[in-house]
Amino acid sequence: MIQRKLVTAIQERMFQGKVILLMGPRQVGKTTILQMLFPNSDDVLWLNGDELATHRQLQEPSAERFRLLLGNKRVLVIDEAQRIDDIGLKLKILVDGLRDVQIIATGSSSFELANLMNEPLTGRKWEFRLFPLSYSELCDHLGVWEEHQLLQHRLVYGYYPEIINNPGDEIPRLGLLADSYLYRDIFHLENILKTQKFDLLLQALAYQIGSQVSYNELAQICGLDAKTVERYIDLLEKGFVVFRLGSYSTNLRNELKKSRKIYFYDNGIRNAILGSFEPFESRTDRGALWENFLVSDRLKRNAYANFRPASYFWKNTAHKEVDYLEMSKGELHAYEFKWKGGDKVRLPLAFSRAYPDAKFSVVDRDNAMEFLL
Repeated sequence: MIQRKLVTAIQERMFQGKVILLMGPRQVGKTTILQMLFPNSDDVLWLNGDELATHRQLQEPSAERFRLLLGNKRVLVIDEAQRIDDIGLKLKILVDGLRDVQIIATGSSSFELANLMNEPLTGRKWEFRLFPLSYSELCDHLGVWEEHQLLQHRLVYGYYPEIINNPGDEIPRLGLLADSYLYRDIFHLENILKTQKFDLLLQALAYQIGSQVSYNELAQICGLDAKTVERYIDLLEKGFVVFRLGSYSTNLRNELKKSRKIYFYDNGIRNAILGSFEPFESRTDRGALWENFLVSDRLKRNAYANFRPASYFWKNTAHKEVDYLEMSKGELHAYEFKWKGGDKVRLPLAFSRAYPDAKFSVVDRDNAMEFLL
């Protein structure tokens, strides 16, 4: 079994009188992490928010009734908790009345999607996000050399646990993930349908990874208005399908100030949306896949290390660009992404003049491990 980085972090927050929220898309391994944390199922009462019996038990929750249900069990797990009405208030009642019980709620979409959690659980929760498997986790499992040898394969098929664990059967499994699982909670909570226009938006975003996106342009492509496009992208972000990266600016006149790029959390899902599984070396989108992988895996690496820099890209009106920036403790680090190393790469002169103290690195296939581990 592949060891997940979050296991230790969650263990350190156990039994502190707070709810542990574990969020991430379906099929990403949330249940597997809980099985790692609690190998003895006799210690745990498992409830599933997809089941009617769980809804009945939580319709009018009381600490007294749950003490009877728990018996000698010290852990209460509510899986897919976002399916339960008023779950934030119900968890507040339980955590206040069961101080010696560890309550864990998992969700396959960001709980803010339905404003379910923030207000009722203020000061009463530890929040964790689980992503598809990371390069670092696979290096720990297989070894750095072995995983690096598989890098081109990962750039096409991604890092979902089911894909990693079923080599040779990636394409149909990715198709099932992309079609059936990822958008289920978005559509349920927002009461919208997965329409042809929504599919066109997903495809347009998949084609534009690593490039600036315009809501107006996307609206024209999909036959939607710009506000609907922005709303759908917000839902996709809260459902852990895509994430946005804003542009860096200190109000210099020639810098783009309100631009954004959109990346997918997983290359395999991006390629499944397009039905594009050609071998990496023969693809015309190698640079975009490499950039999407590096930015998304750096996000995982930073989150699991509890390192939270502000992340950006940079571009000016003369179309000079820096792929990725991190700002932490007043220090700015700029990165350029190149699949093949060897060429001399310099920062744009306009950027160097504006930010002479910025550190600079080129990340290529030979040194990527230093960026991701």
